[in-house]
Amino acid sequence: MIRVLLSVFLLLAALPARAEITIKELTTPGGLNAWLVEDHTIPFVALELRFRGGGSLDAPGKRGATNLMVGLLEEGAAEMDARAFARATESLAADFGYSVNDDQVSISVRFLTENRDQAVDLLRASLLQPRFDADAIERVRGQITSSIRSAETNPRSIVGRAFDGLVFGDHPYATALDGTLESVAALNREDVLAAHDGALARDRLYISAVGDITEAELAAMLDHLLGDLPATGAPLPGPATLNLPGGVQVVDFATPQSIVAFAQRGIAREHPDFFAAYILNHILGGGGFESRLMTEVREKRGLTYGVYSYLADKDAAKLWMGSVASANDRVAEAIAVIRTEWERIRNDGVTPEELQNAKTYLTGAYPLQFEGNGPIASIAVGMQMQGLPTDYIANRNDMVNAVTLDDINRVARELLDPDALTFVVVGQPERLESTLN
Repeated sequence: MIRVLLSVFLLLAALPARAEITIKELTTPGGLNAWLVEDHTIPFVALELRFRGGGSLDAPGKRGATNLMVGLLEEGAAEMDARAFARATESLAADFGYSVNDDQVSISVRFLTENRDQAVDLLRASLLQPRFDADAIERVRGQITSSIRSAETNPRSIVGRAFDGLVFGDHPYATALDGTLESVAALNREDVLAAHDGALARDRLYISAVGDITEAELAAMLDHLLGDLPATGAPLPGPATLNLPGGVQVVDFATPQSIVAFAQRGIAREHPDFFAAYILNHILGGGGFESRLMTEVREKRGLTYGVYSYLADKDAAKLWMGSVASANDRVAEAIAVIRTEWERIRNDGVTPEELQNAKTYLTGAYPLQFEGNGPIASIAVGMQMQGLPTDYIANRNDMVNAVTLDDINRVARELLDPDALTFVVVGQPERLESTLN
């Protein structure tokens, strides 16, 4: 019955969000900072925890340790082995999600108000007293190894790894966060413990909560849940030195369709021209079937099922990236068209109609992201990590609408760099050879 009730509450929490979202900032007696959106309409809370650093914190020679550690957090804690922990979670109708990427460890939590104390105690055990049992380590290691082997024959994975290796040099971003077969095989329990202490620390922690909880209740809950974590973690890596010389790198792989990743330097989220670049990208390659790249590469020439671009704001690197897939005998033409459109929009700019259509879409779609407690909590914690103020949600569409045609065309001239556009191609493309070593 509890599980059925949670499903009902999750469904209710996924209904369209209220028009105004009021975020409260609070500091707990123990010194933890958090954002809270109170909503007492249903007895349900979504909690989001983010630890900055993620897979990039792996020690030299220990690639994949943080990924392995995160995979083990739900594999037993305190006196509970993996099965007992799973049964306890199920009995409380709680939902814990653990994930890691290059820049952060993420923990997403959902629980009913009536089970809050028990759910928090269970989560606390997983964060502060993970067992890291030998059998669990071997089980999760096997899952990761299987994933790595699968990636070795997946052209999309191959292009991502080849791109990272070319662009990021000796930065941790240059290698996959799940590690290699060799590095994962060499990891032991001590490495996992070190990764745990390095990643889950209070000095890189961001917190948001949405739902049926007051400020006082949240403050007490957070100090109990997180107050005993280490004060400081492993040093964060510095900025990546980007290698984006322009040109093409071909990785030979037997497949009828080439997969392409491409990029140039991007723009930081805090840059005053960010919104102009954001709208420009929507028009160039981020707007689905309405974008210029989709129109020219797919609709007019039939070279691909899809092509897109996006602004990648990683902690240590800012990129303007994109991707396309095309038949081996047509991928050279697809790349040529992308370069042409990159140059054309830089030189000629966008039209007033394109700008207005982009603004209409981006401002209309934005409120749809806030469809429930979980998404709101996730967005709120992301805002904290990006250094945005609590009133950003209310003001974001105004900032989009404030971008003028002169703004966006100036940014196109200043930021877009067709000569530095760097392509990595995995496949057996015809009439296309590597120009990069």
